Amino acid sequence: MRIDLHTHSTASDGTLTPAELVRAAAAAGLDVVALTDHDTTAGWAPATAALPEGLTLVPGAELSCRWYGGVDRGFDPPIPLHLLAYLFDPADPALSGELTRMREARERRAERIVEMLQADGIDVSWAEVYTYANGASVGRPHIAQALIRRRLVANSDEAFAPQWLGRRYRLPKEDIDVFTALRLVRGAGGVVVFAHPRATRRGRVVPDELIVEMAEAGLTGLEVDHEDHSPEQRAAVRRLAAELDLVVTGSSDFHGSHKTVQLGANTTAAEEYERLIASAVSATRPVLATKDRPG
Repeated sequence: MRIDLHTHSTASDGTLTPAELVRAAAAAGLDVVALTDHDTTAGWAPATAALPEGLTLVPGAELSCRWYGGVDRGFDPPIPLHLLAYLFDPADPALSGELTRMREARERRAERIVEMLQADGIDVSWAEVYTYANGASVGRPHIAQALIRRRLVANSDEAFAPQWLGRRYRLPKEDIDVFTALRLVRGAGGVVVFAHPRATRRGRVVPDELIVEMAEAGLTGLEVDHEDHSPEQRAAVRRLAAELDLVVTGSSDFHGSHKTVQLGANTTAAEEYERLIASAVSATRPVLATKDRPG
């Protein structure tokens, strides 16, 4: 089996719609794909409706979190991190309320960034950025798209350079406390995997002792095989997962044309996938297409 447990669609910052994503996953030879858009479940229904025969969909979300408890340990400011949540109840009031708060905060942040650009005489409008989001959670990738369309930058890498969205036009993002996120997902019957935990190319990473505490608080797995992990980092995370008896996953973190990585670039072993699925307790389960599915 070929299993990819980390992908994004236009419901957040990917370039393929949920329907296009599942069709691309099948074309790439995947047997299982997880849809894990940032802080939203909006892509679940359209992905399920378009699911090709033979492909299993794992509904999920990538949660934007932060570790606030490290200040007393010399980690200041707090460190951002991402959690991959799977198979939770999307109607759970506590978790769904927090996801709504996150999306609304992200939209306010994006609007303020557009105002900063406009104040410097840069011709980018909020209406244009909002259109690019096409009903999805609005974020910096949509502002980047506006900058590219107006030929102010050549590509996404340039848009996120320090002189643009990487620093000058960047504002702090509201995130969920990591232990609050673990509690909410587990309370909604889901399972949680720590995404790219040793990706130093993305910035600071948390210490191993925090991962130990997360495991004690309900963390189910660690994403080991990821494009942003070096071979040495993969080996270190794999050893830690073994020590803590955590599930080991591998994923592409596919975003479509925003990144060069392809679907199935990294995959999860079938036995690890089964361990992960068995840990979920909500009514939400992986979705397998059937021959009589409409469309």
